[in-house]
Amino acid sequence: MDHKTFVGSLDRSDLAALMVTRDRPGMVHLAGHIALIVIGSFWILRGWFLWPFVLVIQGVVISFLFTLEHEATHKTPFKTKWINEAAGWLSGLLILQPFFWFRCFHMAHHRHTNIPGKDPELMSGYKPEGRAAFVWYLTGIPYWIGMTRQIWRNAKGKRFHNYVPERAYPRVTREARIMLAFYGVSLLSLAMTGFVFWVWILPTFLGMPFLRLYLLAEHGRCAYVANMFENTRTTYTTRFVRFIAWNMPYHVEHHTIPAVPFHQLSVLHKTLEGHHVVTSDGYTGFAAEYLRETR
Repeated sequence: MDHKTFVGSLDRSDLAALMVTRDRPGMVHLAGHIALIVIGSFWILRGWFLWPFVLVIQGVVISFLFTLEHEATHKTPFKTKWINEAAGWLSGLLILQPFFWFRCFHMAHHRHTNIPGKDPELMSGYKPEGRAAFVWYLTGIPYWIGMTRQIWRNAKGKRFHNYVPERAYPRVTREARIMLAFYGVSLLSLAMTGFVFWVWILPTFLGMPFLRLYLLAEHGRCAYVANMFENTRTTYTTRFVRFIAWNMPYHVEHHTIPAVPFHQLSVLHKTLEGHHVVTSDGYTGFAAEYLRETR
């Protein structure tokens, strides 16, 4: 059975219930995510015990705002539209990934998941081959370089990739220019205070490798076919990782029915039992397996 047959077999009322969006679960989850960042910031600035280690944790929590931005592209974490847009845009701002551009990129990824020549993730270096490329990918440096170039290109209003519709050009260009202004002000602030560097810039740089590994596990070493049960991986992990990743380790579930909000993915996961084809027991296990299969 492929994912389309599975979705077609679901009771229509059950399916509709799964796709209901609400504000409260998202707001509670967001409050928890923000609280972790605030606590980490205070800990670092106070120089408490093991604060250098907290730098890494802080970076992981900030980097994983990507998963909130990702969910917001689907307009599912919150029922209220402007909250979705604001949460997605601000999350992207903190990790150097323009939200409106990413929505176009990500929708193309969903239309052509893991299909060579069509999925923009496959054309953007998301799937490293070879151990040296794997390590280089995990550093996060290719991401920072790529996003800097993308924002600059967007700001200049240059011709975008074909996954960005022409009607979106003005919005994508304006977004990039606002982001550049924000980053400019942030860099200027370093001359007066180290706050931005210690609680945001350095931690995010240190935390990005963990996000890169998480993202690689979503489709890495999966089949180049249209069936979401075969081209996507669900990873079994800890509650903490599921929390900061907004339940996106349930990734087969997300790709099977993208309209299901994050707080319902655990329910869909139970419904999908017996249909998973590609899974991993944790991200370290996935990394070890990836390296074994990489020359």
